[in-house]
Amino acid sequence: MIDSIKKYQKSTKSNLKFSLLIPSWNNLDYLKLCIQSIQKNSFYEHQIIVIVNEGTDGTTSWIDRQSDIDYVFSKENIGICYALNISRSLVKTDYVVYINDDMYVLPNWDLELDKEISKIGTKNFMLSSTMIEPHDTGNNCVVVKDFGADIGSFNEGLLLEKGSKLHKSDWRGSNWPPNIMHIDIWDLIGGYSIEFSPGMSSDHDLTRKLYEVGVRYFKGVGTSLVYHFGSKSIHRIKKNKGRMTFLRKWETTIRQFNQKYLKRGEPFIENIEQPKFFFIENLVTKIKIILSYLKV
Repeated sequence: MIDSIKKYQKSTKSNLKFSLLIPSWNNLDYLKLCIQSIQKNSFYEHQIIVIVNEGTDGTTSWIDRQSDIDYVFSKENIGICYALNISRSLVKTDYVVYINDDMYVLPNWDLELDKEISKIGTKNFMLSSTMIEPHDTGNNCVVVKDFGADIGSFNEGLLLEKGSKLHKSDWRGSNWPPNIMHIDIWDLIGGYSIEFSPGMSSDHDLTRKLYEVGVRYFKGVGTSLVYHFGSKSIHRIKKNKGRMTFLRKWETTIRQFNQKYLKRGEPFIENIEQPKFFFIENLVTKIKIILSYLKV
């Protein structure tokens, strides 16, 4: 794998705010829109690092012509975990942001995150922007409003006109991209865990690793908004059994971790108490782990 990966650092500016990691797998039209929104709607200038998987749709030639975008190229699709980790050596700032290529950032999305970071005053945090999605999937961390389910139906003008008014209250349990953390925290936990490759449940595992090293400030910032078209690559991959891997690794289910530890989606409260599990919950979890091994 490593011999088929090449890295290109082309950006020369030093006064950059965040380093944005954008994995992309033959998704050029969405990638272009994502980067255009970053360049158009960000308050600060950022380092943009694209991880090009395969790039057979013209992504490679397009990204190579961009003078201010750093990138990693892999001949094969290496998935989210390997992609984000290999790009670490290109990072030039103190803060790393993971963002999907099927997202469109709204004006001042980054300023709102920076304001929150300034208030926190430590490195021990993970923040997420709040997604606006066209369809209701039952996710209580997002705002549901349809501005187009794909590029063909995307109404950028209406989004820019109405989107800033769609912010919601800050919520607990930062997890999904766009998410941001200090590079020292990233290095401490070793980035993303490759046993979750190509990526299912890797975001939950990342949050659990942060919890393990003492991070308790997990916040979704309701005024930092991005439009998410919705998983334009996920249906093309062979999914790993991430929930089972998480269960075996942490001896708890993703649902338990989100509900009992992070209280994800609830109104934000700064201090998260250590959860107390009842005996029956622990017993059920142990049984699930045993059964998971019997199925192998």
